Amino acid sequence: MTQNPIQLTNSRYRLGYHLMAPAGWINDPNGFCYFKGYYHIFYQYHPYSAEWGPMHWGHARSKDLIHWQTLPTALIPGDSEDKDGCFSGSAIVKDDTLYLIYTGNNYYDDGDPDHYWQNQNLAYSQDGIHFTKYDKNPIIATPPTDNTQNFRDPKVWEHDGHYYVALGSQDQAKLGRLLLYKSDDLKQWQYLGPIAHSQSVEQEGYMWECPDLFHLNGQDILVTSPQGIAAQEQQYLNLHQTGYFVGELDYQAPKFKRGDFHELDQGHDFYAAQTMLTPDGRRVLIGWLNMWESEMPEQVDGWAGALTLPRELIYQNNHLYQMPVAETKSLRQQKLRDEQLMVQSETELVNNQSQVEINLQLDSTKTTAQHFVVQFTDPQTHANVQLEYDFAQQLFTLKRSDRSDARFAQLRSNEKLQIQIFVDTSSLEIFLNQGESTITERYYFDHAPQISLTSDQDLAFNCQIYQLEKQSNNYQINE
Repeated sequence: MTQNPIQLTNSRYRLGYHLMAPAGWINDPNGFCYFKGYYHIFYQYHPYSAEWGPMHWGHARSKDLIHWQTLPTALIPGDSEDKDGCFSGSAIVKDDTLYLIYTGNNYYDDGDPDHYWQNQNLAYSQDGIHFTKYDKNPIIATPPTDNTQNFRDPKVWEHDGHYYVALGSQDQAKLGRLLLYKSDDLKQWQYLGPIAHSQSVEQEGYMWECPDLFHLNGQDILVTSPQGIAAQEQQYLNLHQTGYFVGELDYQAPKFKRGDFHELDQGHDFYAAQTMLTPDGRRVLIGWLNMWESEMPEQVDGWAGALTLPRELIYQNNHLYQMPVAETKSLRQQKLRDEQLMVQSETELVNNQSQVEINLQLDSTKTTAQHFVVQFTDPQTHANVQLEYDFAQQLFTLKRSDRSDARFAQLRSNEKLQIQIFVDTSSLEIFLNQGESTITERYYFDHAPQISLTSDQDLAFNCQIYQLEKQSNNYQINE
């Protein structure tokens, strides 16, 4: 029986300038790349419901990383190597062809959702729209013998004339680790061994998902999403984390010599980040703008999930910074405010705008204030999100009226405070001190927020606010 894709029934929470599927469920970004004049992004996609289901690869392309066109679904599960899902993976361009490497998910026929096997597969396209699965799939049929069934999310790259794939996996002791493979043609792969390993479940997780290994400013950096790290007072508070290790990949050993794990985002709704190198040499990241087991009120409207704004990664001062790509400035439609604000009692910044960018700058050496709060409030229901800064602790705390668990962003220094906030219909992306820390949130108001600023003493803010473009929705190409 042919299934019909689910349809939207309500657009109340649909985002104005973030990438979403036309309808249905999405999660991890996949295959982020540049091919024949377009940026391409794929994503885990279930077109038949707003729930996670047998994973497809949804697909969109863009000239500028901001305005996306929805393309036909790139990968559909059901073949012998991916009968129960085309799970996450990555992309590479070779010989004027776009190759996708992805995990095939397959269940044993016993009705147990935790009883499955996973393999790695190849698909390719000459036009960047229509994809053919390689007829000799799988290209990596089985995990190493000391691995569990968890064996997925291949990240591919080229180095010194050879191709490499890093795979997220789990050893028999139920600890996360990273596996490395090598190839000369993307089809025949040699297993080189595990190159990095979780120290313990509590410290670094029982499974490493969605690895992404790249070189940036003299360092090799592994971005990954470990599962199972134990929550601390102000860190590792999500169900699963996304973060990075800084180190050096020794291709000969092979081994990834690395330091400690650092969270990449302090919000409730950020996972499974993937990066690419742009033609002009920037390392750009996109993540899933949601989190497993979160409430997603948009599901009753026929959709769930979105992707973050693209973020340029900058490694300096032993820290990975994230800034919205320069192209986000093209979203600015109108300057709503550009002034110095003297704030103490509640001061309205902007009202009745669902798509805005807020920029606040403050010289904290010129105040004796103890704290200030940026608040987003539904004017009818009084639901709210609060971003509070404590000068003494150099700490931002985010609180939501719909959740009891706060989130925390600790700054390294606070002489000059810079806050950049991208507000969309049901999302907030907050960049603190030029991306030293970020907080990514989904929020659900019935009305456009009233956004205000309050301080316990007079504070002088430089304030710029822009109304942002609300796109008419990602339009579909059926070539």
